[in-house]
Parts: sequence; C-alpha cells; structure tokens
Amino acid sequence: MFWDLFSTFVLIGFFSFGGGLGMLPLIQDAVVYNHGWLSAGDFANIVALSEMTPGPLAVNSATYIGYKMAGLPGSLFAMLGLIIPPLIIIITLSNILIKNQGSSVIRGILSGLRPVMLGLIAYSGFLLAYEGITNTIEVIFCGAALCLVLFTKIHPAFIILIFGALGMILL
Repeated sequence: MFWDLFSTFVLIGFFSFGGGLGMLPLIQDAVVYNHGWLSAGDFANIVALSEMTPGPLAVNSATYIGYKMAGLPGSLFAMLGLIIPPLIIIITLSNILIKNQGSSVIRGILSGLRPVMLGLIAYSGFLLAYEGITNTIEVIFCGAALCLVLFTKIHPAFIILIFGALGMILL
C-alpha cells in the first residue's frame, strides 16, 4: 500500500499544474475511479476538510487520503509522493525562467497554460458539486457560499465556519 500511495501521488505531482485546485481532478480520478480507495462522497469530505485546515489543499488531501488508507506512514508516503515532483519541477523551471526571462516562447507557454489550469479548476469544482452535493440544503449552501464570496468581504474562513455550524444543525 505504501508504494501504491507514493507512486500514485508522484504521478499526480509530475503531471498536474496549477496548484492544489489543478491537482484535484487527478487526485479524484486516481483515488476514486482508478484505485477505488474512496467513494466520491468520501473524497468530497476530504477536500472540504483539507480546505478548512491550514496548508496547501492538495498536500492536505494527499495526507488525509494516505492516513485513511495506511495510517501515519501512509500519510507520509502520499504527502512525499505529491511534493517531491513539484519541488524538482520548480527548481528546474526557476533556473530556465531566470535564464530566459524575456523569451517570447516562455511567455507563450505560460499564456497557454493559464486557461488550461482554469479549465482544470472548473472541472474539479464541477465534479465536486455533481458528486458531493446530494440534497436541496447542500445546493442552497453552495449557492449562498458562492454569493458570500463574490459579493461580500466576509473572509472565506468565516464562511466555512458558518456553514459547518449550519451543517451540524440542519444536516
């Protein structure tokens, strides 16, 4: 199991860009659909918990998934598998970008990657909503949280706390 966790998250780390939100579709595909380690509902719960806790979303998710599958050592293997590839990529790309700052090729590559990352993030949100929202109250919570984020200056942490408390009461 340790090798499965590590190798799964290494592949995710090497082939996902755009940060934690960009990694979510790959993590979900691997742990829910390919390996069957989690149900879609369990994955949505882990993402919600990962979003509420300090630290990067994808790293928190990998850590929780690893822990669920193989305890504390599993969380370590999953987390290391996820963070080692981006660390290697960042060090390598930093050197290339510093040497080629004014390159139109580099600007073109980055311009092409930005909308792709936005698409992956949107896809991740769609999957989480489609598979994670199971009743009318959750639809209302989702819409209300979105409106609060878009139209107020309430900090997202408070929105999470408010809806967590409402969820305990209503669901």
